[in-house]
Amino acid sequence: MRQRSLLRIGGFDHVEPVLIGGDHPVVIQTMWKDRLSFSDLTGEAGRALVERIDRLKAMGCGLLRFAVPDLEAAEVLGALAREVSMPLVADIHFDYKIALRCLDYPIAKIRINPGNIGSKEKVQEILTKAAGRKIPIRIGVNAGSLPQDLRRSVDEGRLDRAEALVAAAERELAIFREFNFKNVLVSLKASTIADTIKANRILASRTGLPIHIGVTEAGPLVAGVVRNTAALVVLLSEGIGDTIRVSLSDSIENEVIAGREILGAVADSTGDEERRRGVVLISCPRCGRNSFDTHGFTERWLPRLYSLDKNITVAVMGCAVNGPGEARHADLGITGAGNQVLLFRHGKVIRTISAASGDLEILADSAFGEALEEL
Repeated sequence: MRQRSLLRIGGFDHVEPVLIGGDHPVVIQTMWKDRLSFSDLTGEAGRALVERIDRLKAMGCGLLRFAVPDLEAAEVLGALAREVSMPLVADIHFDYKIALRCLDYPIAKIRINPGNIGSKEKVQEILTKAAGRKIPIRIGVNAGSLPQDLRRSVDEGRLDRAEALVAAAERELAIFREFNFKNVLVSLKASTIADTIKANRILASRTGLPIHIGVTEAGPLVAGVVRNTAALVVLLSEGIGDTIRVSLSDSIENEVIAGREILGAVADSTGDEERRRGVVLISCPRCGRNSFDTHGFTERWLPRLYSLDKNITVAVMGCAVNGPGEARHADLGITGAGNQVLLFRHGKVIRTISAASGDLEILADSAFGEALEEL
């Protein structure tokens, strides 16, 4: 098996370290979807922002990345980094001064592509400061931003895209070696499944550095989850990938949930029960027999369920047919049955809630919450 280097990310006074590589579990990360301003950090907006980041951490997100297009964005991210326990990552292109400013703050990691930062002297300045602060750097190479000569080789058929991604990364790693900077991890990202798999296989065969994997620009929720799953399950099953991001044109919460489910699928397929942690959610798709809104219930409870530090299976069923019988192995389940809702454990009904008692949705939520606390 490939011997992987180990990186320690974070570890400031208010941020617990995240260990990446070696034999440590794969870390899930996501990327903030909007630009932040100082007004987003104050008052009720600021409290809501911190609460959302805390909830992401509880759901299983280990790293949260932000685009930092200018110095003002660096100042905002630096201020936020002092307020949250989640390790924050600065994603920087083109201006080395932005990276230098970010390194003044308790930011856990910097993501750059040295090829678009400028001269070697500018890169060296970043590496020197990062080394002094023990901040790791991720070299991020994307198929859409290859160096011109490599792009031309791909266009002319002299090099395939996966090989070009690896070549670009090796150039950047050579710069890091020249300046003796070892606190580094790498990502090679493409928007196709085949290129993603091939590029990361080649990279993993040539280096023991930690590797971040994902299919970039994968699309909306369904398409993006399918494409990422097809690539990441293959790579992770081969022991390739130390951190993942499921890139979606959707919410950051759904990126984290998708990442957890992909890691769970790998654990299931390899029989590695120790890696299958947290809540496993079973829910029926709903049909004309339904007497319970499984879709609405699941949407309401999803963030909380994925935030629980419990290794349990939860079933959400729509009718008596798909109720306790089919989900009899669930630690806790809920299902419709005519004008009632049933709560069950391991196939045995423990509570019946009737519409005659009041608003069935409210009553069901309350009873489910109580039963969940008892587990």
